[in-house]
Amino acid sequence: MIKTLDLKFLGKPDTIASFLVETSEGPILFETGPYSTFDNLKAEVERHGHQLADIKHVFVTHIHLDHAGAAWALAELGADIYLHPVGQGHMHDPSKLVASATRIYGDDMERLWSSMKGIPNEQLKPVQHGTTTAIGDTAVKAWHTPGHAVHHIAWQVGEHLIAGDVAGVKIDGGPVVPPCPPPDINVEHWQESIRLLRSLKLDTIHLTHYGGIPAKDIPNHLDLLEQRLLSWAEWMRPQYEQGNDPKEITPVFQAHVQKQLKDAGVEGELLEIYENANPSWMSVAGLLRYWRKKLQA
Repeated sequence: MIKTLDLKFLGKPDTIASFLVETSEGPILFETGPYSTFDNLKAEVERHGHQLADIKHVFVTHIHLDHAGAAWALAELGADIYLHPVGQGHMHDPSKLVASATRIYGDDMERLWSSMKGIPNEQLKPVQHGTTTAIGDTAVKAWHTPGHAVHHIAWQVGEHLIAGDVAGVKIDGGPVVPPCPPPDINVEHWQESIRLLRSLKLDTIHLTHYGGIPAKDIPNHLDLLEQRLLSWAEWMRPQYEQGNDPKEITPVFQAHVQKQLKDAGVEGELLEIYENANPSWMSVAGLLRYWRKKLQA
C-alpha cells in the first residue's frame, strides 16, 4: 500500500524517504525531500510506473527542507500541497525559511538542499487537526503532532502512519533518536504527540528517516523515543543553566551521541548515515533554545 522511495540523500541509502500511495485518482506523494534529491525522486516515481506530473496531491509532514524542500517543483508540475496551517505562509514565501537555514548551514546550503521557491497560495492546502482528506478511494487523516516542529502533521492512511519526525529517526536496525533542531523543539508537546501516536490503531509507522516500524514494535519504539528525548533534554539543561558556550558544548554532545549509537551497535557507514539524517550538532541549538524559552517563561 505504502511504497517507500529512497531519495539517496548525499549519495547514501536509507537517509530520507518519500512515500507513494496509489489511489483511484492516481498516485499521491507524502514528503518530497529536498530539491537536491529531486532527480532521485523522479527516478523512484518512474520506477513505480508514474511520471512526476501524474502526482496532483502532495502531503508534507512539515516544512523543513529535508521533508518539503522540493514541494515547489511538484507544485510547478500541477500538484496541490497539503500542510499544517502554520507552514502555509513560509511555503508561499520561503525567504525567511531559507534565510534561517542559511544561517545554520552557510556555504553548505546548495550541496545539502539546493534551491527553494514559493508556491502560489491557491495550491497550498492547509489542513486542520483530525481532518480527513479524500483523494479518490483513499482517505488521508491529519494528526497535528507538535514537538519537533509547531507545524508538524502525521498523516494516517488506513492503519499506516506517515510520521515525519515526530516518531524519531531509526535506521537499519539502529536505535531510535529524536531530531531536535531549532527553533521549535518542545519536549512537553512532543510527549503529548507521542501519547497520541500510542492511541492510534496502526499496522505500521513509516519514518522519513527511515523505514517502517511494524505494529508489534511500535509500543517499545515510542517508549525508547520518549526516554531518549528526555535524556537528551536533561543532558542539555545544566549546560544552559551554567551558561556554557554552545561552541564548547557541541563537540561534547556529539561525542555523547556517537557513544550512544556505538553502544547500540551502530558503526561504519551507518554512523555517517545517522549523522546525515539527524545532525547531532543541531540538537545542541534546538535543546538550548527549548530550555531558554521554558526557564525564562
